[in-house]
Amino acid sequence: MNTDIAKLIVAIVLDILDFTIGRIPGFELAFDAILGVTAVILWGWPGLFAFWEIADPTGQADGFVPTLTMIALSQMGKGKKKSAHPDMEDRMG
Repeated sequence: MNTDIAKLIVAIVLDILDFTIGRIPGFELAFDAILGVTAVILWGWPGLFAFWEIADPTGQADGFVPTLTMIALSQMGKGKKKSAHPDMEDRMG
């Protein structure tokens, strides 16, 4: 299995958990911090974007935004652009 696909599956599962158990009062901030650390482990610097969810102390708004899934998809898109670029050079040269 491709590592990008595996990361996407992990991101989807974690976003579903954020939508469900991540809305428990008092637990949502800790869970958002755990998700932020996980995102940094999975994607490096782009994963820091996941920490925006801590800005919502109620945990209501961030539960509806699949942040980790969006990061995963954006990183998959970057990988496709990088892998497609050498092919284009070969065709042109």
